[in-house]
Amino acid sequence: MTNKFFSEGAEVILGDVIQPDLLAVPLAPSPITMFAPRAACLVSETGALWVSDTGHHRLLGWRNLPTRDSQPADWVIGQPDFFHEGQNAKGTPGRNTFSVPTGICVCGEGLAVADAWNHRVLIWHQLPEDSHVPADLVLGQANFTDNQPNRGSQQPAANTMHWPYGIFYYQGQLFVADTGNRRLLIWRQLPTANGQPADIVLGQPDMISRNENGGGSPTAASMRWCHDITVWNDNLVVTDAGNNRVMIWQGIPTENNAPCAVVLGQKNFEFVEMNQGVYFPSASSLSMPYGVAVAGEWLLVADTANSRLLGWKKPESILSLQGAVADGIIGQDNFQSKSENRNFGLPRRNTLNWCYGINVSGKTAVISDSGNNRILLWKVEGRD
Repeated sequence: MTNKFFSEGAEVILGDVIQPDLLAVPLAPSPITMFAPRAACLVSETGALWVSDTGHHRLLGWRNLPTRDSQPADWVIGQPDFFHEGQNAKGTPGRNTFSVPTGICVCGEGLAVADAWNHRVLIWHQLPEDSHVPADLVLGQANFTDNQPNRGSQQPAANTMHWPYGIFYYQGQLFVADTGNRRLLIWRQLPTANGQPADIVLGQPDMISRNENGGGSPTAASMRWCHDITVWNDNLVVTDAGNNRVMIWQGIPTENNAPCAVVLGQKNFEFVEMNQGVYFPSASSLSMPYGVAVAGEWLLVADTANSRLLGWKKPESILSLQGAVADGIIGQDNFQSKSENRNFGLPRRNTLNWCYGINVSGKTAVISDSGNNRILLWKVEGRD
């Protein structure tokens, strides 16, 4: 997060590189272009790389870690070729179609993708290594053709979803940010059957509730818009974008509606205003944080509406993090700035515009710079 931790700018930019006389605009699909990518997953230090090209309703895959700007993708899933777009390929849902794909992660030996507007999660048992590979398993729906929120019911259940945006896999457990139901679902073991119900729910008192903040005022247990998940030194971390905070539990909860231990971005559990109620941010405030990842001892947060990444170093005690100031920043010149591309300029190698996602593998941080329609591969200089 300082110059000792991150390089000065992205080493590789995927997507169109904006020239000084051009503006960032929605781009027609191709093997190079992206439209508002929300998340990415670097499988290992050398690749493969998979990107949720959200606005084009597809996944783009690179066989190896890209090494040059605007390097074309090798694979596409979700569209008949690199030059088509449209929700569910302008047809009906299937095993390899998407409607607003968002979160993506390695899941055991395979891959998992949150297919937000189909209200489901797709899982591949093995990592895809070609275009058009069909998924093996679906969660949130009973089959691969249905796509109604909460399976057409006004009330959720342990086996339904409504706009799932984030997904994470850790030591056999699967975590899904079921955003539209304002809750986090946990499967204690990797699911083996279509539509398998979750085992644990956080953010709601039970599996059939979906009110914002549990129907009351914000608490240490409630959520408004959970989006992304990671585990930091064995502690569960969830971005609660709607409450402008990051929730951290001591360990990984094993009971429904367990409260978190501390929050970042707010002074206490009850206060949830953007940037703590003032216009400009600070080193301890957040505005719609969507993405989160771990790099060594660092917790990295995509502070999306402030167009920056913040980093916190591992503390001696997790409890000392309540309202703690960040230890590092990239994307802005200082902690009080929040404008897109630093003073609303053109995209550069060291600027961000509504960054939604962050993923780290080895020495590479993959940043989904959604507002600039691009993915940044940013070198991690240190691991301390």
